[in-house]
Amino acid sequence: MTGQARFHRGAEACRASRQCRSRRPRAAHPEGRAGSGRGSRHASPGVRRGGFSLLLLNLEEYYFEQHRANHILHKGSHHERKIRGSLKICSKSVIFEPDSISQPIIKIPLRDCIKIGKHGENGANRHFTKAKSGGISLIFSQVYFIKEHNVVAPYKIERGKMEYVFELDVPGKVEDVVETLLQVSTCWVENSKQTEITAILQSRLARTSFDKNRFQNISEKLHMECKAEMVTPLVTNPGHVCITDTNLYFQPLNGYPKPVVQITLQDVRRIYKRRHGLMPLGLEVFCTEDDLCSDIYLKFYEPQDRDDLYFYIATYLEHHVAEHTAESYMLQWQRGHLSNYQYLLHLNNLADRSCNDLSQYPVFPWIIHDYSSSELDLSNPGTFRDLSKPVGALNKERLERLLTRYQEMPEPKFMYGSHYSSPGYVLFYLVRIAPEYMLCLQNGRFDNADRMFNSIAETWKNCLDGATDFKELIPEFYGDDVSFLVNSLKLDLGKRQGGQMVDDVELPPWASSPEDFLQKSKDALESNYVSEHLHEWIDLIFGYKQKGSDAVGAHNVFHPLTYEGGVDLNSIQDPDEKVAMLTQILEFGQTPKQLFVTPHPRRITPKFKSLSQTSSYNASMADSPVSPGEESFEDLTEESKTLEIFLICLLLIIKLDSTLKMFSKESKMLQRSISFSNMALSSCLLLPGDATVITSSWDNNVYFYSIAFGRRQDTLMGHDDAVSKICWHDNRLYSASWDSTVKVWSGVPAEMPGTKRHHFDLLAELEHDVSVDTISLNAASTLLVSGTKEGTVNIWDLTTATLMHQIPCHSGIVCDTAFSPDSRHVLSTGADGCLNVIDVQTGMLISSMTSDEPQRCFVWDGNSVLSGSQSGELLVWDLLGAKISERIQGHTGAVTCIWMNEQCSSIITGGEDRQIIFWKLQY
Repeated sequence: MTGQARFHRGAEACRASRQCRSRRPRAAHPEGRAGSGRGSRHASPGVRRGGFSLLLLNLEEYYFEQHRANHILHKGSHHERKIRGSLKICSKSVIFEPDSISQPIIKIPLRDCIKIGKHGENGANRHFTKAKSGGISLIFSQVYFIKEHNVVAPYKIERGKMEYVFELDVPGKVEDVVETLLQVSTCWVENSKQTEITAILQSRLARTSFDKNRFQNISEKLHMECKAEMVTPLVTNPGHVCITDTNLYFQPLNGYPKPVVQITLQDVRRIYKRRHGLMPLGLEVFCTEDDLCSDIYLKFYEPQDRDDLYFYIATYLEHHVAEHTAESYMLQWQRGHLSNYQYLLHLNNLADRSCNDLSQYPVFPWIIHDYSSSELDLSNPGTFRDLSKPVGALNKERLERLLTRYQEMPEPKFMYGSHYSSPGYVLFYLVRIAPEYMLCLQNGRFDNADRMFNSIAETWKNCLDGATDFKELIPEFYGDDVSFLVNSLKLDLGKRQGGQMVDDVELPPWASSPEDFLQKSKDALESNYVSEHLHEWIDLIFGYKQKGSDAVGAHNVFHPLTYEGGVDLNSIQDPDEKVAMLTQILEFGQTPKQLFVTPHPRRITPKFKSLSQTSSYNASMADSPVSPGEESFEDLTEESKTLEIFLICLLLIIKLDSTLKMFSKESKMLQRSISFSNMALSSCLLLPGDATVITSSWDNNVYFYSIAFGRRQDTLMGHDDAVSKICWHDNRLYSASWDSTVKVWSGVPAEMPGTKRHHFDLLAELEHDVSVDTISLNAASTLLVSGTKEGTVNIWDLTTATLMHQIPCHSGIVCDTAFSPDSRHVLSTGADGCLNVIDVQTGMLISSMTSDEPQRCFVWDGNSVLSGSQSGELLVWDLLGAKISERIQGHTGAVTCIWMNEQCSSIITGGEDRQIIFWKLQY
């Protein structure tokens, strides 16, 4: 998931009025805002501009140097040809940027390199001949192709052993480049990782200094010089900072995007000390009064360097610019001298929110509640969201469930497992104008089409009803630029389950156009109702209800890691562990710095008569997933009316709020409640011996939990996207993921639960063309069946890790799959309502039956099938008669999971109605 200087501005950026500038917050550009004043601010990252960008780097990766070179294709053959370009040497990869935009940019991860050396060399990599060869040979197992024909799209990946040869223009540089690559690649092979990379970077910085020839005037007097990094969204660029009596300079170590960035001190209007990565290391400089985006954001390696530079600039500004505080802006706003929009911009700035830091991007509130009416009535209080409550507390039923979890939770407690502002949420809104940022954040891929920002109304509804969605808005929703709502770049953002392509954002009925939507949103923000209630939202986000007992009373408590001081990074000695913790914090989001510790006064506005609003709520089922009464038990046969319960010690269920809960079947009481992640869990299983639970998550990880010791035992970070399903057999873990792979791991369980970590080795990787949504094993674990989001069922031979059959038999997502007990057949159900039977040996579809709604899950004994429907019905299928033999009403929402015991006598079902129902089969 990381940096920027502005996402958009376009031709309209040349508007001169200060009001227009303040009305249009812009995201940062990865190359920064080089130059003096405002002359170079109008870049857009939407399409390829010269190819290479720091956004092509991974998180915590540095770009060291570049060399002019040729990529030699078919070296030594009659078909040999050369592609002219630049070879970029980075801390985690080698990137080749062709001069021709018709050719793709090539990225080779160093962790995938098998051998690095001079081309034609025999023997060890580190031994060089004296021959004047300009060729560098890279032998590797994976390569990425990016921006082919200048098109911004998901990265293409090619796997398999291959060799690329690059011929440098300066042959004498070959040995140095190879040595650098060997040194950096060793860090990843030997797992020394960030420690060695940091040492290499600091060594390079120590060997260089600011080039004084870059001074604008020979009479300039040097005040200070130090090492620092220029911060842009998702990436940072190391170099040297220099300040004189008239200018502030930054010289990138790699000379990118230009040799020097220069700010004239006379143009500076505001400076702010910033937290960066929860550390007091940042400094942001503005050359305008009202712009949301700064002219430069610097991160220092030592707090003292930051403070010294701040002192020099502040001393200069004392004679030129008046300092503004939160209290001074508050008084201006109270008296009507600042608009609601301008006031929120200033508060965000003072609270460390910056366009250059996506984990601390400026946050604005949802204002409107009505996204369904044909007309927007701003005189009706019912049109507006309740600004006295955080998003998570707007839905009474959801809040009750969250509070139940909160009360059961051990210290440190929190009510919401995800934040209201994070890098992922910012790019969720801005993907249409900042696609390369999304690709950077998500390892070269766009998000799933159905999880994209498709509709204003859908997004608001999910924020009200979703189990883990509590996000607020960003300033762009109240600006003038509609480009984030329109797919003007004609990006291929994927196809939704209904078949429609992701294109422009669907607007509410009351908006006739994107321009109309923004204008009405701005009108709503500046309305009398919001002016009278905005102070209540400020109390939650920037004020006294942000922390402590007042936050608890306001139902405004988030994960401890999101708050300043929530973790002491200096106490973490291991650099790699510190980077991992910091990455988690940055991706999760951060709470703004607290600006007010007493209730914020309301705005002085003309009084008007408020209209009362009557709210109605549908009664929901009890929060406990286990039904307390016998009403939830029902036989599958009409003959028997006996309500029998299948006895088991612990029933494990997964909730979409990322919490694993364990209930005692006998007492119907909650035994454990464990939160592993800020994202939803997808599946879980109990290892043999009943001592360890494994659960998978949408955060790409698999978690191991010791029941005996009551704590997380281990975490397997094995995928690049959500893990959708896991299976276990004979100390082997099988994990399916939306990253289009199924991975097979050799698992050595801990000798004593809770005391020793598992050790896993990757045995095989079964590659698919699209996301994998479900997998199942046969009884002997020699075969695996997988189902994809595009309706394909794949049968794999696990003994050879080869694909046996690929059967496109569903028109939508494959929801569930399973082998028959004799492993001769595979059964699959899908979102298209079909139930298909496939012959394993031939791969032929031998039977297909349909229903009128999606079938989410099923169990079968080889003859009869019981499936769970989207409506909550349970369907009994007669495979021999190819028909549905019985329909049983089970849940009031979709059936999400079914379990059957080995004797095929008892069944448990779970549904979206948060009920678990126990069934007794009687023949």
